Amino acid sequence: MTANPAPSTAGDQATLERSALAVATLTSFMGPFMISSVNVALPAIQTDLGMNAVQLSWVATSYLLAVAMVLLPAGKIADIHGRKKVFTAGLLTYTLASIAAAFAGNAAGLLVFRVMQGLGAGMFVSTGMAILTSIFPPHKRGRAIGMYVAAVYGGLSVGPFAGGILVQEFGWRSIFLLMLPLGAGSIALTLAFLKGEWADGRSQRLDLKGSAIYTVAILALIYGASILPSLHGAVLVAVGLVGLVCFFRQQRRAAHPLFEVALFAENRTFTFSSLAALLNYSATFAVTFLMSLYLQYLKGMEPRAAGLLLMAQPVVMAICSPLAGRLADRLEPRLLASAGMAITVAGMLVFTRLQPGTGLTGIVCNLVLLGFGFALFSSPNMSAIMGSVPKEQYGIASGAVATMRLMGQMLSMAIATVVLALLVGHETIGPDNFDRFLQSIRTVFTISALLCTIGIFFSLFRGRLLHP
Repeated sequence: MTANPAPSTAGDQATLERSALAVATLTSFMGPFMISSVNVALPAIQTDLGMNAVQLSWVATSYLLAVAMVLLPAGKIADIHGRKKVFTAGLLTYTLASIAAAFAGNAAGLLVFRVMQGLGAGMFVSTGMAILTSIFPPHKRGRAIGMYVAAVYGGLSVGPFAGGILVQEFGWRSIFLLMLPLGAGSIALTLAFLKGEWADGRSQRLDLKGSAIYTVAILALIYGASILPSLHGAVLVAVGLVGLVCFFRQQRRAAHPLFEVALFAENRTFTFSSLAALLNYSATFAVTFLMSLYLQYLKGMEPRAAGLLLMAQPVVMAICSPLAGRLADRLEPRLLASAGMAITVAGMLVFTRLQPGTGLTGIVCNLVLLGFGFALFSSPNMSAIMGSVPKEQYGIASGAVATMRLMGQMLSMAIATVVLALLVGHETIGPDNFDRFLQSIRTVFTISALLCTIGIFFSLFRGRLLHP
C-alpha cells in the first residue's frame, strides 16, 4: 500500500515528476561534491591535523563505511514508514554532521563526524532513487535516472575546482561549512515541493536481527581490509565474510527480510547488473583520490590547479550520463553498459604507466576517456537494475544499488589503503618515498583494470531487460 494517491491529472503527474527530479538531483549533487572536494583538501588536512597516508585514506573510507552500514536498514524503514520521512531525516543528520566536522580539532574528531555524515547520506541516498522510480513510469525512467546520475557527476565535477579554491583561500574547513546552505536549502525544497509520501511496504517489519548481523559484518570486513596485511586485519576480514554468509542465510528464513535474497537467487538481470556495478565502482572510485595526491605531490600543483584538472573526468560524466540514460530507454542497456566498461578498462591500463614526467595533456585526455566510459556504463546499468524489480521492491532495490556502489567504493579505497600500507607504510608522503608512492598508484590501477575486465562478463551476460 502506498501513502501517496495517484495524481488526478496528467498536469499533476508532470508537476510531481518535476518536483521529485529537482529535489533528488539537488541532494544527489551534495554527497559527491563533498567527496571530491575533500579529496583535493587531503594534503591541507594532513598538514593541519598531522595525519599519515593511511589515516588520510580513512577520511574517505570512514564516510563510505557509515553509508554502507545504514543503506539497507534505511531502505527497508523507508518502504515501511515512508521514503520522504527517511529522506528528510538523512538530510538533517548530514547537514549537522558537516557543520560539526568543520570545527574538528584532531584526526579522531574529524573521522567521527565523517561517520555521522555517512549515516545521514545513507538515509537520503537509499531513498532518493526509490522516490524517483516510484513516480516516473518505465518509459521515462531512463531519462530521469540519467539526470539524477548527471547531478552526481556534476557534484564530482564542481567539487575539485571549488574545493581547491576554498582550500587555497579559506582553508579546508570551509568545504564542510558550505554544506550548511546546501543542506538547509535541500530540506526546504523537500518540505515545500515534494508533496505526498511513499510507503509500499507498510505491512512488513524491520528485521532487527538481520540489521545487526549486516552492520557487524560490513564493519569487520571494511575495517579489517584497511589494516591488512596484519593478523588482526586478516581475522576481521574472515569474520566479515562469515558474517555476510550468515546474513544471507538468515535472510532466507526471515518473515520480513531486510533484503530480498530471492532477487539475487531468481533474478539474473538484477544479480549480474548489481555485480557489474560493484566491480565498476571497485575499479574507479580511487581514481580521484590517487590522482589528487599524484598531482599535488609529484607534480607540485596547487590545490586549485589540481582540482581544475581533475574536473575533466566528472564533467564528461555529467554531460554524457543523460544521453546514455535516454539511449537506455531505446536500446538494450547491457550493450551500452558493456561498451562503457570496456572503455574504462582501456583508461585504467593507460594509468598503469604513469611516470613523474607524464604530461598533463595526456592525463587530461585519459580522464576524459574514463569519464565517457563510466557515463556509458552507469545510467544504463542503473536503469536495468531498477527496471528488473516490481514497484513494492523499489526501496530494497534502490538500497541494493546504493549498497553495491558503496561496497565498490569502499573496496576501491580498501585496495588503495592496503597497497599504500604495504609500499609506503605509516609515513607522511614526501620526497623520500615518492618512488614507492608512484609504484602504489600503478599497482592500484593494474588491479582496477582486472576488476573491470571481469565486470564486462557480468554486464554482457545479464540477460535482456523486459522493461528498459
